[in-house]
Amino acid sequence: MIRVGIVGGSGYTAGELIRLLLGHPEAEIAFVYSHSQAGTPLHELHPDLLGRTSLSTTQNVQEAEVVFLCLGHGHSREFLQKHALTGAKVIDLSNEFRLVKDASFQKDHFVYGLPEYQASKIANAHYVANPGCFATALQLALLPLAKAGELTESVHLNATTGSTGAGKSPSETTHFSWRDNNFSTYKAFTHQHLGEVSETLQKAQANSGIGDLLFLPHRGNFSRGIHATVYTRTSLVLEDAMDLYKAYYHSAPFTHIAQRPINLKSVVNTNNCQLHLHKHGDYLLITSVIDNLLKGASGQAVQNMNLMFGMAETSGLDLKASAF
Repeated sequence: MIRVGIVGGSGYTAGELIRLLLGHPEAEIAFVYSHSQAGTPLHELHPDLLGRTSLSTTQNVQEAEVVFLCLGHGHSREFLQKHALTGAKVIDLSNEFRLVKDASFQKDHFVYGLPEYQASKIANAHYVANPGCFATALQLALLPLAKAGELTESVHLNATTGSTGAGKSPSETTHFSWRDNNFSTYKAFTHQHLGEVSETLQKAQANSGIGDLLFLPHRGNFSRGIHATVYTRTSLVLEDAMDLYKAYYHSAPFTHIAQRPINLKSVVNTNNCQLHLHKHGDYLLITSVIDNLLKGASGQAVQNMNLMFGMAETSGLDLKASAF
């Protein structure tokens, strides 16, 4: 069994990691570190864990083979510098190491952890930077086109996320009275995940520059999931585009091409991404749906752990969609 540590135990992503790892056939939780809530039973932080585990949080970093960092953005590098994780592989769920300019750490570097893009590099990595939730949905929608050199025109990206995407700490825009029966745009054209998307797609389309990426993120009045619609001009007919996507994802166990229009409930509570393609004139529309806390965070982190330790990519991730 692989001994696993989790740093930062109270948030949504940590809670999902704990749930997944408790059911993982080849992993066991060695410790859950929390500076602010040390000594708290996990079922008090995440009430659904009552009866599933007797573990409590601790301020002691113990021996582990892999450590997941579920800290707030901007705290992971500081934690790693203060705590010697001797020999442990690290998977960071913050945005601190995702971009190339930020990836260096000590004498090593963080590998960007999008399995559908570079599974072999992840498998050989000691440090992995888990992608952002919006970034995951958008990249999976566009990677086949980039690989084929088809992203030469402007790309319009629209994506709506549930309230859990903002984290567990309450704020004005996550308050029920504000979020319920409401919808809003935020960080238009400037969202921080755009940097990840741009870097990956530019590397994938190495033979030429990509077109402008015009991203409008939205807040939805639901708790979890991301629904993204992306469109760009291409000379590909729909049949050829479908063949391109099916070929690119033929060995990807969690990314599926749907024949019919898709919706969030098909993927919420799973590590899956569903994609749907539609051609309108010169424009190809790609719809992408994921669970922001699973494929967009903790599920993808476990997928990366599986790759790093030579396990089946799907191990511990056979999850049931909410469906209704």
